[in-house]
Amino acid sequence: MGFDRQPELKGRYLELRPLRESDLDELFGVAADPLIWEQHPDSDRYQREVFETFFRDALDSGGALVAIDSRNGEIIGSSRYHGYDSEKNEVEIGWTFLAHKYWGGLHNGEMKQLMLAHAFESVDRVLFRIGTDNIRSQRAIGKIGGVHTGSGRDAGGRISLVYEITK
Repeated sequence: MGFDRQPELKGRYLELRPLRESDLDELFGVAADPLIWEQHPDSDRYQREVFETFFRDALDSGGALVAIDSRNGEIIGSSRYHGYDSEKNEVEIGWTFLAHKYWGGLHNGEMKQLMLAHAFESVDRVLFRIGTDNIRSQRAIGKIGGVHTGSGRDAGGRISLVYEITK
């Protein structure tokens, strides 16, 4: 049995479901905030054309999920599973972003907990690759138990910090 990279997951504050083509406009409405990307290596992702490339890559990845606020049904961000390796018994979680008004609250933590619980049904280790200048994400991963284990190249070939959480 393989790892399901596009499950439907439900928590108290948000739901995660597979990303759909029809989500483009609503998700871009979230991503159009430059503040979301200011510490990210692709800091111009708030621009429609740049975001559309990111969105197409997300659809093509087969692991992208959209985050929906359970209270109002609005799309508030996305994340994805990547690089499932059955031999190493690991998968990566990344490409996560949330609308600014959801920062520092319960939504990001719940999103990661839902994704981790699902991943740990199939793997023993989850990796996170975070840009060296993305202090917000580094702190957020630390809050949920991520341990900095080194650095490496991300999918775009840039140096990133590697964090892991084990089962």
